[in-house]
Amino acid sequence: MKSAQGLEMLERIRLICKPLPEVEELVDGHGHDVFKVKGKSFVILGENNSEGTPTLCIKSDKEQQYLLLQQGGYVKTPYIGQHGWVSLDPDASPDWEELTVLIKEAYLQAAPKKLVKQVLETEGNVN
Repeated sequence: MKSAQGLEMLERIRLICKPLPEVEELVDGHGHDVFKVKGKSFVILGENNSEGTPTLCIKSDKEQQYLLLQQGGYVKTPYIGQHGWVSLDPDASPDWEELTVLIKEAYLQAAPKKLVKQVLETEGNVN
């Protein structure tokens, strides 16, 4: 991440992911910041090289992807969209409340059952 907008987005995502158990952040061979749980990616953050616009990709299932695409503000992620991934539309303003929910749901899809149970029990105790 080089742009101010991209660095700000990265910090927000880090804050969302911080309470989630066993999240690993790394930079892949393409320079994307990738958030993984037990080796499975659930968020990928990159930058459009020509404009420096951040690109946020979130794991989802195909049903959720369909609903998000119909709602607007999201596009099918290039290369991995056929697996349900969505990307924040670069022309849309991020809705961080919604993105927080989507990122947590993506984590729960990627995480092993033991960690899912841990997160759900923790959230149940808070409410």
